Amino acid sequence: MRLLLRIYRVRGVILLIAVALCLLGALRRFLPEGEVIEATFLVLSWLGIAGLLIAVLVAMPAARLLPEYGSISVVSPVAGRWLGMNSPVDKVPSHGVRAYGQAYAIDLVYEPVGKKRPAFGEGPAMRSPEEYPAFGQPVRAMVDGEVVAVLDTLRDHRARSSMSGIVYMMIEGAIRELAGPKFIIGNHVTIRSDDGVFAVVAHIKNGSAFVNVGDRVRAGQEIAECGNSGNSSEPHVHAQLMDRRSAWTGQGVPFSFVDVRIGDTEQLQNALPGNLQHVTIDMPASVPARPAKPSKE
Repeated sequence: MRLLLRIYRVRGVILLIAVALCLLGALRRFLPEGEVIEATFLVLSWLGIAGLLIAVLVAMPAARLLPEYGSISVVSPVAGRWLGMNSPVDKVPSHGVRAYGQAYAIDLVYEPVGKKRPAFGEGPAMRSPEEYPAFGQPVRAMVDGEVVAVLDTLRDHRARSSMSGIVYMMIEGAIRELAGPKFIIGNHVTIRSDDGVFAVVAHIKNGSAFVNVGDRVRAGQEIAECGNSGNSSEPHVHAQLMDRRSAWTGQGVPFSFVDVRIGDTEQLQNALPGNLQHVTIDMPASVPARPAKPSKE
């Protein structure tokens, strides 16, 4: 059983290698004839097929053996009025896959009162991220803990604001998958909580991280700004908890935001918004001040 779980956790790596081997095998016809070349590429092709089968066959039985976690209450990574998208309230896995620790992840789109974000399908196929109110909004730590990963060097691409833009994003996403989770979740900060859970905020703005690996942070502390990096259709914040540091092997952990208002209610509760449901968060006055921008030297 342990072996099955270990294979399941690294299935993404196995799948990536298997696809690469299959692609290498397909190059055989472009090379000169020869017994050694023939035998080598035959082995590569069969190894690729075996890897694909292993990655697929372990998925269903191993998923049932994963440890079950109770929902963990965390501080919202954003403040103000936001719209829930791809929410685990409506479906698990919320993003359609359990890969990269996304089983219980949620996307949050900024929709402040009195300020509209560009409507999908109106205007150009792709818009500048600066046109969206979420772009540049503060992103905060969800837990007390230590920063274990920071990436903010990827570019903020244009929003995919039409159906043709979404089709382009789907094709682009398939290519991003071949490069690994870094290019899916984009710029991000990962914090190891004092309880050993790993909190990730993703799609942050290029060059916006205010923390370095090894920094100690408090829940609610500003750590970056909202951007549009990675596999993102428009500027938003992607939040998730994992049981491992690496998105290659981490499995999603359920969570809720503390003291938030769902919809039009004024009642504070520990919850997440559902799909197309608004959540309003008032950040407490005791939130730590934003740290100075760390040196890149």
